[in-house]
Formats: sequence, C-alpha cells, structure tokens
Amino acid sequence: MRRWRLGRRGRTALLGGLALLLALGGCGSGDDSADTGTQRTPGQKVQLVFWSWVPGVDKAVALWNSQNPDVQVKLEKIPAGGSGGYAKMHAALEAGKGAPDLAQVEYQNIPEFLLEEGLVDLSKHGVKDSQSKFVDWQWQQVAYGDGVYAVPQASGPMGFFYRSDLFQKWGITAPKTWADYKAAAATIRQEDPKAYIGTFPPGNSAWFTSLAWQAGAKWFSVDGDTWVVNIDTPETLKVAEYWDGLVRDKLVATEPDFANAWYKHLQDGQIAGWVSAQWGDSILMGNAPKTSGKWQVAPMPQWEGAQFASANWGGSSTAVLKGAKYPAEATKFAVWLNTDPKSIDLLIQGGYGWPAAKDALQGSALDKPYPFFGGQKINDVFAEADTAIDKDWAWIPTTPAVYQHLNDGFQRAISGQGTFVDAVKTAQAKTVADLKAKGLQVRAD
Repeated sequence: MRRWRLGRRGRTALLGGLALLLALGGCGSGDDSADTGTQRTPGQKVQLVFWSWVPGVDKAVALWNSQNPDVQVKLEKIPAGGSGGYAKMHAALEAGKGAPDLAQVEYQNIPEFLLEEGLVDLSKHGVKDSQSKFVDWQWQQVAYGDGVYAVPQASGPMGFFYRSDLFQKWGITAPKTWADYKAAAATIRQEDPKAYIGTFPPGNSAWFTSLAWQAGAKWFSVDGDTWVVNIDTPETLKVAEYWDGLVRDKLVATEPDFANAWYKHLQDGQIAGWVSAQWGDSILMGNAPKTSGKWQVAPMPQWEGAQFASANWGGSSTAVLKGAKYPAEATKFAVWLNTDPKSIDLLIQGGYGWPAAKDALQGSALDKPYPFFGGQKINDVFAEADTAIDKDWAWIPTTPAVYQHLNDGFQRAISGQGTFVDAVKTAQAKTVADLKAKGLQVRAD
C-alpha cells in the first residue's frame, strides 16, 4: 500500500484532486494493489481485526466465528467515533500500521476517510452483488460514484415518542403536523406549568440536522470539482425559525438531552414527548423503566401541505480500511454481519439501531408488541418512516466541524446572544471557510 508523505502544498493538491474524483465517480488512491489485497488459498486460516463500539456486535461476531473456522474475526471494542474512535483510526492509517481490517464508520464520516485514502472500494470485492439486500437510501450513504466504500449497517428513522397517559389527561392527541405540535405544546404548558412537550437540545445539532433533512433541505453536494454548501437553505431557516418561536414562547425546554436532568424529567413526566430515532426506544426503556406502559409512538410531525416525509438521525456502516490484507474476506463478513437474520437479531437485542437490510422488520426481534409502549408494535411506525427518507442527503469531509459550529450558535442563542436562524447562517459561512482551508474548491449557494 502506498502511503502519502506530502507537504502542505501537495496535501492541498491531493485533497482537491480527490474532490474531483468523488464528483467523477473515481474515488481511489491510485494504488489498486491496496484495494486488491492478498488472495486467500483454499483451507488457509486467517484472522480479521474489527474495531467497533456497537452494542451486541460481540455476539454476532461469535456467531460468525462458530460458523467460519477458517476466517476468524477478532473484535476489539473502541470508544464511539466522536469520543476517540476515529482519532485512533486516523492515527493508525497515518502511521501505516496498526489499523484494523474492518471498522465502524458512521455515514457522515465516510467522506473524511475517503479524502485520507482510508477506505477500500468494496465494489472490487463483489459487494454490489448484495445491493438489493439493503434499503436504497442507506446504500446511497456508502456509494460514491462507481465505488462502494462500506457496507450499510443501521440507521435511525424518526418518529414521535409521547406519554399517552399524560396526553389523554391533558385532552390532546399525538400531533400530525408541526402546527399541531406547537398547539399541543401550548396546551401542556397551560395544563401543567412544569411540563413540556419536548426539548430543544442546544448541544445536539445532529438532531437539528434530521429536522432540516425532513423539511427537504439538502446541505451538501458536489458540482464538478467543487463542493457545494447550502446549509442556510430556506427549508433549514424555516425549521430554525420555528424552533426559535417555540423557545421564545417557552413552549419547549432547552436542557441538554442524554443528561441526568433530562432522564429525570422523562421519568417524572416533565418531558412528555421526544422527536427521536427508532433507537430511542431503548433509551426510554433503559432510563425511565417506571413509566412502562405509558408511552406510545406516532409518525414524525409533518409540514403542512408537504408529502409525507421522515428523516434519519444516526447511522453507521462496516468499512474495510486500507491495508486490510484480505479485503475480499472482510467484505464477505461485513455483508453477512448486516444481512444475516440471526446476526441482525443479535444486533437488535443489543440496541444497535434500525437495520439497513431491506425487509428486516418482518419476523425479526423488532416485529413484536412492546409492553413498555402499551403493547404497540412501534416499529410499524418506523418501517413506514424508513420508506420516506430522502436518499439524496449527502455529507462533506468536515461534518463534525459543521455540527460544532451549529452547537456553538445554538448555545449562544439559548443564552440570549442571537437566534437559531443566526446560528444556521454562521455555520454556513464557517463551513465554507473550513473547506477552503483544506484546499478544496467550494461554492456557497
């Protein structure tokens, strides 16, 4: 495998060139042997190293190992990507040693690995033969041009979790539109001044991104050799303005999600609803067990006059990293991990998210009534949502920085310095600057 050792000017040229290759569908390192790897001889025993933080993956790996004595997978648990996992991967790739054969890579982080030549093009190892097994929009998250750079694993189609007992007490129903959501929020505040329909988490811009996605925004694209940034699209500004109004009128809380106070408020009914992804079921069941039987799930509120749409929050893939000695075997394992029904059930039991495999609901561990949700088969809601996610949403190599810019702006707005609309516009300008700083061609639309 060829390793690049470039100065600043050379690195800038490489990044610009790879942006062009992305646009033209030719993402590659220029070193085909790096993707081809070594061909395993019949009967040869090999070991693949897999870095992941996904809950339940250890049981799936154990199942594979019991069925494949000649191709064993050694699982090494690492911190979640943003908590140090990606830093570890990038350091190993840069050093030219120590990188695993396979790794967990979230959809929004794939472009940054592509620009660092970090991923193997799995189309060279037959992965396209499995395309029909995956949900279309999730497949698009790993396919760039003619290449496929990971195997889709899981996502987070969105819905609305709500306390049905409290909604009944307050005389309201699950909101069908965002106008209904606002009206319900106002009723709740009148009925119980301590309660809210939900919270706007100022430090979780990934959640806000999903709301913009649902509204029809498309923040990123490629035009020729140019990255196009359009974060402050009218659709996004509509979403930001809507939540500005809810916060201004004190109709929603503004506490951080996934924090101790937030969990407490889920337990005591002060937070009575949550627009969230399918994997939110395990969050609620694990952190508000005494509310069992009191929750239900409805579709995500819709914008009036628009076609039914959902969105995604979260999402991850199984990628083969550059330097993998046996990429064909690694690809075979990655496809099996994310399509085999027994493997999917083990991952579901661990709470890994919504499967990327097509038709994974019927007959799986997801296809059941949930006592916690009053006996509702909640995943029927998420199955419908999964079919209504815009597959054209794309990411850029600096997505983590985009999230940080939005987080900073939202937190300033909560403290009285500007608005969410201002935060979106500032993130647009800073994202353009970030890409230019990497030497990439960029245009703001």
